[in-house]
Amino acid sequence: MKLSCPLTLILSSLSASRAFAPHRRQINQIGSRLRSQTRMFSTSRSLDSGPSTTVKVGLCQFRVTEDKEINHQTCSKFIERATKEGSQIIVLPEIWASPYATAAFPDYAEELPSVGQTEIEKSPSAQVLQRAATQHKVWIVGGSIAEKHEGNIYNTCLVYNPDGEVVAKHRKVHLFDIDVPGGITFFESDTLSAGQSLTHFDTPWCKIGLGICYDIRFAAYSMLLRQEGCKILIFPGAFNMTTGPAHWELLQRARAVDNQCFVLTASPARTEKPAAPGKYPHYTAWGHSTAVSPWGDILASANEDEDVVVVDLDLTVAEKIRYSIPISKQMRTDMYKVEQV
Repeated sequence: MKLSCPLTLILSSLSASRAFAPHRRQINQIGSRLRSQTRMFSTSRSLDSGPSTTVKVGLCQFRVTEDKEINHQTCSKFIERATKEGSQIIVLPEIWASPYATAAFPDYAEELPSVGQTEIEKSPSAQVLQRAATQHKVWIVGGSIAEKHEGNIYNTCLVYNPDGEVVAKHRKVHLFDIDVPGGITFFESDTLSAGQSLTHFDTPWCKIGLGICYDIRFAAYSMLLRQEGCKILIFPGAFNMTTGPAHWELLQRARAVDNQCFVLTASPARTEKPAAPGKYPHYTAWGHSTAVSPWGDILASANEDEDVVVVDLDLTVAEKIRYSIPISKQMRTDMYKVEQV
């Protein structure tokens, strides 16, 4: 995305500022009304909404161990808990079946099914997801799992519909390679390969866009999903104790406002560093699984502990905000473009 020139707003004098004051008050009043409408419509079914305009989502946040079987059991319990609270779409954390460590990815990697496949004998983690989807008749956005394919390892999310069919498969596009002095150093590219596709899928409620963790930092990726017609963006993620407090909420709200979409995240629950080192380096997740409205309001959020965040999303909110502030129609495509290559 390239801007050919800056846009500058100049208030040339105090009198100009004073002259603008009534308009500023009017804009603030409009914003206040829209924010109130967003909260109302996002937390309960509006009176004029049809049965397919509101969807209840459950964001599962649980601790991950080095024991894959225990992780499978925990995952199943949290999915069941979310369904008991009425969730129709359930979102799992990033790398929920294994430790989040570059050395662990190859050891825990599985052969995952492709879109449309139901054959999953080679993937015990996919079996957990498929069984839960069909048993509870829910949509499952399966966080992410280490995948092995043709000699490569990927950080991969599977999406299952209530019939147990894989309807989307996203391989993390942007690998988490960072070195923050005094903070954290982590290079996913030591063992992982990057995905190559923009991922979205259709549901009875709306089209949903999908990314994984670090993908949320790249605004153009989310903008492309918005251009594809998505009203919800989902990012299973595992931000850390350096980037989490600084950017986790900020990025979600930014992507929500940029694209006038709901943004959902699911993180592993926080686990403290053990006294004795384990087989793999310990990774402390920030937690705070969150749902954000298209207006940028936090609708619901967990803390660092295990939890299921359940929230109703009224999709007419996105439509109303897009109508009120029609930025998609106001883009200066004569000056700049965001395009998929």
